[in-house]
Amino acid sequence: MNVRRSAAVLAAVAVIGAATPAAADTTPSPSPSRTLPSALYGDSDPQYDGVWRQSLALLAQHTVGVEPSKAAVDWLTGQQCADGSFAPYRADTAEACDAKTMVDTNQTAAAVQALAALGGHDDVTKKAVDWLKSAQNKDGGWGYVAGGASDTNSTSVVVGALAAAGEKPAEVKKDGKSPYDALLKLALPCEGDGAGAFAFQPDKKGELVANADATAAGVLGSLGAGLVVEPGKDGAGEAACEKADGPEQAAANGAAYLTDALAEDGHLTSALAGAEDQPDYGNTADAVVALAAQGAGEQAGKSLSWLEKNAAGWAAQGGPAAYAQLIFAAHAAGADPRAFGGTDLVKQLGATGPAAEKTTEAKADEKKDESESGSDSGFGVWWFVGVCLVAGIGIGFLISGRTKRQQP
Repeated sequence: MNVRRSAAVLAAVAVIGAATPAAADTTPSPSPSRTLPSALYGDSDPQYDGVWRQSLALLAQHTVGVEPSKAAVDWLTGQQCADGSFAPYRADTAEACDAKTMVDTNQTAAAVQALAALGGHDDVTKKAVDWLKSAQNKDGGWGYVAGGASDTNSTSVVVGALAAAGEKPAEVKKDGKSPYDALLKLALPCEGDGAGAFAFQPDKKGELVANADATAAGVLGSLGAGLVVEPGKDGAGEAACEKADGPEQAAANGAAYLTDALAEDGHLTSALAGAEDQPDYGNTADAVVALAAQGAGEQAGKSLSWLEKNAAGWAAQGGPAAYAQLIFAAHAAGADPRAFGGTDLVKQLGATGPAAEKTTEAKADEKKDESESGSDSGFGVWWFVGVCLVAGIGIGFLISGRTKRQQP
């Protein structure tokens, strides 16, 4: 969802065009030969997704107990503009953001979710949340850019950011409308095509058209969830679509739509003009997370199995954000991302960026060893003193050998 993959970037461009900002950034795309920062994950052009993929990479590593590189975290925090917003990529952060800097809600919200999870960046996340609040539309939602029409994906990723930062999304209102009000207006009724799904935005005629990617995002947003969902109990079953009188029912309806869409092949599809439908790996991963959050564990598990068998090539081509999506899906479904269809997603993600610090488990073991060795060393000193005293008073006896545990 959001700005994942090139298709989402195209959608973002469409939204930007609709918003008609006063000044557009005409800076050319970074040349492929230009050296990218060593702290940045991925080696593709970061102009449209640098902060997004960095945020997802850091959040995914944190989710599986890996402490990301400090340089990588510093790179992300250093991308923030003075007003709290984030642009996809600022090559020269010494140059202040201005009207030509194309900041957006998706990059900003993703950065908040990552930095809030890592902890220790309250100043950065507070400024970002304040900016997001200032960009809220009168219908309670958010567009991709400030002032753009609200869409399901942007509203949902901001909801996740608000929740991660300790806010109550239902209480973040503009003109009396909350994000949930905006999401409910983008949810399709239970009658007709796409029953229970979410639309990205109303079309030119003002009608809602079902969109699987937006539906996965809408389910998470309606539940107040972010990009990372903890494994839960399977409780959704074969829930039927019912009139959505609140965000919880809208989430249930969206999950039912996704379940039906996934039932036949286990995956979602994407279509390009003039081409046959193709499996949509990224949207399928998003759907797994959404279904797991709703409690539809059976279908989430089936679709995750499909991803395990088929998504390796897509992830290798997609880079850090793709690996992160699969890690989020595996985590949500209770699977091991280090044994994902024969692939270690954590290792593959780590290979796209700077070396991580240490796993949280390793740090815990290190502290335990330090504590034990410290105690051991103290005992060893007094044991040695005792030996010397015994030898000094002429008492001869054999002292049993004691092998000290080796210092770390």
